[in-house]
Amino acid sequence: MSAFSKTPGWLDWHPNPGKPHWQLPAGAVDAHCHVFGPGAEFPYAPERKYTPCDAGKAQLYALREHLGFARNVVVQATCHGSDNRALVDALRHSGGRARGVASVERSVSDEQLQALHDAGVRGVRFNFVKRLVDVTPRDELMEIAARIAKLGWHVVIYFEAADLPGLWDFFAALPTTVVVDHMGRPDVSQPVDGPDFGLFLELMHQHPHVWSKVSCPERLSLTGPPALNGERNAYADVLPFARRVVQAFPERVLWGSDWPHPNLRDHMPDDGLLVDYIAQIAQTPALRQQLLVDNPMRLYWPEEC
Repeated sequence: MSAFSKTPGWLDWHPNPGKPHWQLPAGAVDAHCHVFGPGAEFPYAPERKYTPCDAGKAQLYALREHLGFARNVVVQATCHGSDNRALVDALRHSGGRARGVASVERSVSDEQLQALHDAGVRGVRFNFVKRLVDVTPRDELMEIAARIAKLGWHVVIYFEAADLPGLWDFFAALPTTVVVDHMGRPDVSQPVDGPDFGLFLELMHQHPHVWSKVSCPERLSLTGPPALNGERNAYADVLPFARRVVQAFPERVLWGSDWPHPNLRDHMPDDGLLVDYIAQIAQTPALRQQLLVDNPMRLYWPEEC
């Protein structure tokens, strides 16, 4: 058993997610998910700001089969810091059906980067959400980005909408493809045509190297969890934002479940319902093919494209 005690109030992943009501396209990729530990085998980082439940590769890959995905992109969880052993272990046990996004520090050696590449890592994540991590100086991040660009990797960035103006120039200058987590966490109480979300859309318009994940409506929605509104088409207030990004940039969008959904406070989503949500944001078979197959394959498995 793990020697770690979960953060008080921590919500564990859904024990019995439903089956999606529609069939995913062949080869669909869950392009944003995590593994936590198990802590007894892969200890959580001493500097972590939360302690999760254990949620290892066996549970992740069982969920993949249950939902009907073919592949996963496993993103390093902040609770593991820059210790990527749990991530690498998950990739090595995936049978080639998973790629990874790691977290590294300036001190990482070229040999260590190559070892991560050989294991299936294809990107690094820069986190600017202060409640989750101590933000790394930008000069260090730029140095890391220049080094991983030589491997053909990309940068995943996590930030909150209010911080975009101060981060714009840094994101624009990154020498790699840049993938924004969860549409930059827009405030969905504001109009989809308003200036705040408009700034994010303008970032994508001006900078063709910027992509976006249209994921995590459960984090952004203000209309309450599905258990309260009783609808399969929950998170309706997030739909206009996600649809706008998919329609405007169909060749630069990804979707991910975010399993096992860290740091949620009000409800734990049904992963089957989250898959049903995809059909509402990508409303044609062609858009779903790009979102779930063509785009993630081009970014993470280009050798197969």
